[in-house]
Amino acid sequence: MELNLQDQKVIVTAGAQGIGLAITETFIKAGAQVHVCDINEAFLADARARLAGAAVSFSRTDVARPEEVDAMFSDLASRWDGRLDVLVNNAGIAGPTLPVEDIAPAEWDQTIAINLTGPFLCTRRAVPLLKSNGGGAIINISSVAGRLGFALRTPYSASKYGVIGLTETWAIELGPSNIRVNAVLPGIVEGPRQERIVAAKAAAYGIEHEEMRARLLSKVSLRRMVSAQDIANQILFLCSPAGAAISGQSLSVCGNVETLA
Repeated sequence: MELNLQDQKVIVTAGAQGIGLAITETFIKAGAQVHVCDINEAFLADARARLAGAAVSFSRTDVARPEEVDAMFSDLASRWDGRLDVLVNNAGIAGPTLPVEDIAPAEWDQTIAINLTGPFLCTRRAVPLLKSNGGGAIINISSVAGRLGFALRTPYSASKYGVIGLTETWAIELGPSNIRVNAVLPGIVEGPRQERIVAAKAAAYGIEHEEMRARLLSKVSLRRMVSAQDIANQILFLCSPAGAAISGQSLSVCGNVETLA
């Protein structure tokens, strides 16, 4: 099975931490040249040190701000001679964990701006480069919360459902240009971010952290969290020659989350 992406040009948004960093490292190991953007300077500094000597570049970019996205793509188009093979729209935030009546409009706006407007802003700039390259792949990171209702997580779930809508629309629109568009839906991914989410939900329900964690995992058929590497492996497959016939799909990597508590 061909998973080699030698010398391909890849952008990973929020690629300096968590799932994004696993994606970045996986593409580098497959031979790609990767550009990582992230909004967090500390994460960028850590990633630069960790990936020193690798075929990777970095920028501090807020994907919710059109002018910053435009600046990143203009710079990359110049440095990469207008070439782009893969865009991974990974940037996202958890948003508030609150009943709908307690969510401030500003919290809604921020979550939608990063999780939904961000992929739009990046994709609108990526598509001309992908078309001029003869095609390529776009991966949008949604969530199992994009196919299941998620109590206390209104903005997050709405944005992740929206990402699936973008994916299916773009797959139809861009398919004739040989651009494949798919969504990957992580489930409960182990790591510090997930533990913060568990803590917030435990507080909202008035229960202990471990009880909340056990409640979440009881609704996963495999009874375990998935890893960031599990997500990265799926994305590499979809962008590789082995995934050349796959487009318009929303693929869960979640151990089969049955419902979200």
